[in-house]
Amino acid sequence: MLSKHLRSKVTAVGVTSTLGLGLLTGCSGSTGPGAPDREITVWSQENLPDRVAATQKIVSGFEKRTGIRVHLVGVDEGQMPQLIMAAAASGKLPDVIGAAPMGQVWQMYTNGLLNTDIPKKIVSELGQRTFNTNALDLTSDGATRLGVPSDAWLQLMVYRKDQFDEKHLPAPDTYDRTLKAARALTGKGHDGMSAATDPSDVFTSQSFESVALANDCQLVDDQHEIALASPQCEKAFATYDRLARSYGAPGTQTVDSTRATYFAGRSSMVIWSSFLLDELAGLRKDALPSCPQCKKDPGYLARNSGIVTALKGPDAAEAAQFGEVTSWVTTKTAETAASREFIEYMMGSGYESWFGMSPEGKIPVRHGTAEEPNRYIDAWRHSDIGVDTRKPFDQVYPATLLNQLAAGVSNMRRWGISQGEGALVGATNGELPVPKAIGEMTGGQTSPSEAAREADDEVAALKKSLQ
Repeated sequence: MLSKHLRSKVTAVGVTSTLGLGLLTGCSGSTGPGAPDREITVWSQENLPDRVAATQKIVSGFEKRTGIRVHLVGVDEGQMPQLIMAAAASGKLPDVIGAAPMGQVWQMYTNGLLNTDIPKKIVSELGQRTFNTNALDLTSDGATRLGVPSDAWLQLMVYRKDQFDEKHLPAPDTYDRTLKAARALTGKGHDGMSAATDPSDVFTSQSFESVALANDCQLVDDQHEIALASPQCEKAFATYDRLARSYGAPGTQTVDSTRATYFAGRSSMVIWSSFLLDELAGLRKDALPSCPQCKKDPGYLARNSGIVTALKGPDAAEAAQFGEVTSWVTTKTAETAASREFIEYMMGSGYESWFGMSPEGKIPVRHGTAEEPNRYIDAWRHSDIGVDTRKPFDQVYPATLLNQLAAGVSNMRRWGISQGEGALVGATNGELPVPKAIGEMTGGQTSPSEAAREADDEVAALKKSLQ
């Protein structure tokens, strides 16, 4: 999502200033690799205060081991596109950028701002076979490696398993089952579904894309033409409209309100990212479950919730999983040797601490080393989740769920990325044509077919502007 806790890979909130001292200082020159002064600037989009502090601790270990000085800057994901272009224009690009989502990576690549040789060498050095193959594919342009994939989050359908069992409803893993459950569980002040409709938030786009991909609705077709007005997409818009408007709460639904409604026990399903899992378990004080049973038992919702990672629509051959892979990237002016050493450290000695900051939303895409193939994925299962209270992931949730999350990375699909339209994906996250169409549709201003055509026209115009 724009990503991390309230960014739940979802919406970016708050620019961290803890280490924001010279946002554009200490950077390399603008025409080629920086001089080897053993000093680099690293921008990290893990910008929440606790994560900046955790990253600084890892960085300090790297500095002590290597003698390389690192200027760490927390950057808000929502401001990143503007900041990177301003830095490029002023000749003050950072050397390394961490937690970069796929759309942003493609935008930087398309604008000629990346050094793609360094990531290629890093992946080769660490061992290509130690990485998830799908994560590597999603962060490459053919043979060109755009960055070093680090971790992933997944979009989930979280549902009240106890309420489903009471009505003998199967898990909501298809359009039909989800709609039937939403209808059966709506009534008397209770909503069957909580789904985002906010036209100004990329979270709405992510939520819709997870439903759309399930019906093989694509942003572009194989001829690179915008495909949002296809029959598959019209079906996706119509289904989302029924779920969000007919079986959801009235008014605009946001990243906060969808979670709050489910946490209060007022809805039976919610579409959210895997960043929800620690909050669902009552481990974060500012986002505690508030259902009647939760007051005495903060873990009630976690025990009584089921998780669907992949959904299937009637027009699709197989179920699809939406999510995000974030990467370490190096800019065209990066100090080559020091930047390479830093990323290798973050994917090696510092890796467990990096994904350990928030394991529920940082699923490692490097599973281990050549000598220990499952080292990191095993460590991830045992990592502590939570903010105010910390508990081992595998003590809070069953192994079956952790297996689903790990496998979900391999099943992940994304609009436009595999068709080489990553720059368009990044641009849509800025202009938000799909959320705007969703907002009008669920507000009753347009029909699902009109919303599909409107989104198609807007994205087509955006694509033309990029050419």
